[in-house]
Amino acid sequence: MVALLKRCYQCRSRSELGSCKDPFLLNATQVESERGVSAVPCASGWCGKVIEGMGSFREDDYDMATQRMCVQRGPSDSEDRCAYTVYNHKKVYMCFCQGDLCNTASTPRHSYHWVGLCSSTVLLSLMFLAF
Repeated sequence: MVALLKRCYQCRSRSELGSCKDPFLLNATQVESERGVSAVPCASGWCGKVIEGMGSFREDDYDMATQRMCVQRGPSDSEDRCAYTVYNHKKVYMCFCQGDLCNTASTPRHSYHWVGLCSSTVLLSLMFLAF
């Protein structure tokens, strides 16, 4: 039986602490017992990952953070991707993927296009989820 409602991993880790960072080593069964990590239902089917403070554009890597979440809408062309973009006035590395618990990977499975035009739509969706 195929599940209609997709799930996404939801968590946030700072620096080298926590279980949310890459490489993400947990599976759906393990997150049930892992503090701060969950597999949440995602109506859109689109999962995301945001990495703040990656070395090439931040001098203070101690402030690096990784967040995984469900996003309200995916890119307008429905392509999985990762790219650098600006989110909350910070330059971040952001990934989007479609599928059940797909936001474990360090890179997307299919496409590596620039976020470009769709980033504002997805960022707005993320902001609405925060409220």
